[in-house]
Amino acid sequence: MKVSAIKQQVKRPDRYSIYVDGKYSFSLSEVAFLKCNLASGQELTVAQIDDYKRLSADDKMYNRALRYVAMRQRSIWEVETYLTRKDCPPEIITQITDRLKALGMLDDARYAEMFVRDRQLLRPTSKRKLVLELKVKRVPEADVQAALESVEVNETESLEQIIIKKRRQSRYQDDMKLMQYLARQGFGYGDIKTALTQSD
Repeated sequence: MKVSAIKQQVKRPDRYSIYVDGKYSFSLSEVAFLKCNLASGQELTVAQIDDYKRLSADDKMYNRALRYVAMRQRSIWEVETYLTRKDCPPEIITQITDRLKALGMLDDARYAEMFVRDRQLLRPTSKRKLVLELKVKRVPEADVQAALESVEVNETESLEQIIIKKRRQSRYQDDMKLMQYLARQGFGYGDIKTALTQSD
């Protein structure tokens, strides 16, 4: 069996389609293609073609994961869950996450720090709520605590900002409703009472 053509894809110029005996057989990313050192006219066995097809499938999964983490920071668990939903085998998931870690694109400690920093800037909340949100992302407790220590979280200021924002909404003119909302955000009852008294 012979490689009859190698064509750069039009819609995905970073991938190459490999044709064997005049028929499409598999595709590879530019990086994988260069590593394989394939060339037109090259003879391949059935076993080699099967290996390349497996490599093609793994390569596509890796590139999906790469695009997924490129959109925004993700926790390791989020990437593993994403790949599991795509029916990626567990051993390949491990290989992919290891590669992304080596590239510095997957790091739970950095993810936790950026998560806390962004939440403080965009949607301030309590430390308790931040811890719960990061637990949902399966971030290790040590990384969560390190993030909370490295990023200053001023709960009093966060509470004041939320109260000012919520007071603009008619439904939160009622103190009881506002207190219930703030409690769900992880703030303590005493802190809520104090903040509400000072805001009146």
